[in-house]
Amino acid sequence: MKTSQFIIVMKVLVLFFILNAQAQAASKLQVVTTVAPITNLVKNIGGDLIQIKGIVPEGTNSHTFEPSPSDIKYLAAADLLIYNGLHLEIPTEKLANANRKKGAIFVKLGDGTIGKKEWQFDFSFPESDGHPNPHLWLNVAHAMKYAELIRDALVAADPANQESYEKRATSLLVRLVTLDKAIIKAMATIPKDKRKLLTYHDSWAYFCPRYGCEVIGAIQPSSFADPSPREMARLIDQLKAQQVPAIFGSEVFPSKIMNQIGKEAGVKFISTLRDDDLPGEDGAPENSYIGMMLENVRTMTKVLGGNSSALEGIDPSNQ
Repeated sequence: MKTSQFIIVMKVLVLFFILNAQAQAASKLQVVTTVAPITNLVKNIGGDLIQIKGIVPEGTNSHTFEPSPSDIKYLAAADLLIYNGLHLEIPTEKLANANRKKGAIFVKLGDGTIGKKEWQFDFSFPESDGHPNPHLWLNVAHAMKYAELIRDALVAADPANQESYEKRATSLLVRLVTLDKAIIKAMATIPKDKRKLLTYHDSWAYFCPRYGCEVIGAIQPSSFADPSPREMARLIDQLKAQQVPAIFGSEVFPSKIMNQIGKEAGVKFISTLRDDDLPGEDGAPENSYIGMMLENVRTMTKVLGGNSSALEGIDPSNQ
């Protein structure tokens, strides 16, 4: 075979494989998600049976995120949209409804997990605004309910693969139960008077009641602006009065103001708590919901005077 003929054959083969791969992807259940923790839970349950697109980039403020025009094609093609709800993704929800595919299933995980009586309101999410704190997934017990709702949604949209979805969900739930118990044990090692969280963004309203700590405040107001000098002074006085050993920032919400408050109050500033930004690079073992929770609790226990030995042996890898 001549070189020119060989090149043509190779090009044809490459084109064939590309088209075949595209056809296989198109034949899978098309699933769109929002924030990274939800995307990761869906991925763990759906596996290779689904084609998934998480439209909220990691490291983005999910509360102010608005889909780009290029996201419309994913929303319009979605057989299944799985998102948090509780008013977290209002622009995405509006765009999805405007471009909804006939027969598509929309699932609000937060709304399906708790009722209005269980809504939490706080500094970043005041009751006067009517939007509850949406960060349910930081309570692993709520993440378990999310997993069950995801499983049921996948089965409803793709009943032919029910057995696989149920098997993978069961496996994930076993791991989440282990994680939940380990976090309870780890947080219990922190002295009671140190189990206090003052954070930049109010993400931990559902975490603390589950794991025995107390949210004493947040620095970022509901407008997502930086606090006023008067508010900063109040926070500094509060930190001194309650003898909090550290204040916690966020990977998504870096703030120089946190450094300033920490210095003036004489406490450590820890900038690495994550609420919807997974640790590690894509494909790394720790790049998962479980990995995010492990890293958060290790950080808390180390800084607040506890130890994280209860977390040892928990594999964060995706299944």
